[in-house]
Amino acid sequence: MSDLHTPLLRWYDEHARDLPWRRTTATAWGVLVSESMLQQTPVARVQPVYDAWMERWPTPASLAAAPVGEAIRAWGRLGYPRRATRLHAAATVLVERHDGAVPETYDALRALPGVGDYTASAVLAFAFGRRQAVLDTNVRRVLARVVSATEFPPNAVTAAERAVAVDLLPSAEPTAATWSVALMELGALVCSAASPACATCPLRAHCAWRLAGHPAYDGPPRRGQAWEGTDRQCRGRLMALARDADGVVSTRAMARAWPEPEQRARCLASLVADGLLAHSGDGYALPA
Repeated sequence: MSDLHTPLLRWYDEHARDLPWRRTTATAWGVLVSESMLQQTPVARVQPVYDAWMERWPTPASLAAAPVGEAIRAWGRLGYPRRATRLHAAATVLVERHDGAVPETYDALRALPGVGDYTASAVLAFAFGRRQAVLDTNVRRVLARVVSATEFPPNAVTAAERAVAVDLLPSAEPTAATWSVALMELGALVCSAASPACATCPLRAHCAWRLAGHPAYDGPPRRGQAWEGTDRQCRGRLMALARDADGVVSTRAMARAWPEPEQRARCLASLVADGLLAHSGDGYALPA
């Protein structure tokens, strides 16, 4: 499979986007922040929030010293705001157990709040230049097509997928790290889910899916994400009120934002349980 390396690495050298977390000036903390923000969120939405976040909290210690409510407020409309509370918790652990530095081992990274296999692997590869397979949605889709002649990967990462990803890593650590980010970039810019640009793909001569005639996906139904009328929409609307308020948001204002009482009550209770809102008098506010 080494014949894949040269064309993809050459393509990445010419087409890689200039993103702040990829620059040589990026710190390991900056990479961890970016990976937390980029989960299920497009780069275009993340970059301005990331830039403001890193200007305000350039180190784990600076974030750990701030109220968690300010982290939630700064997270803005990126979605899944528990990521903000977990990043704040991770910063606190980094200060308390790692002298304010991001650790360089997989197990230590996995022990941080909110850090799973993907994030730990991404930090090792992109912050420390390690030979580590990084399996996000884009990488998994590229490998499914190029290697397995399948339009889309399974819903969850399989042992076979991981074995393929590890086997394809170049032997040299810095090159392996670049290979990992190049796969990710190819999936984002060329080998997209809906409209893959096969004619311009640097791996088109080697792609098993293209050579097989682009067979349609016939695996288990792919998970979609509903929005309208869901608890996710309700929670998002209630959180927006709290983020934009100078103080407490009254229960009456919450009711105006989401009139359905049972769903509103359920979502408020879940937001309090998740540490995203706190009861305050006759209303709710971001946690102190």
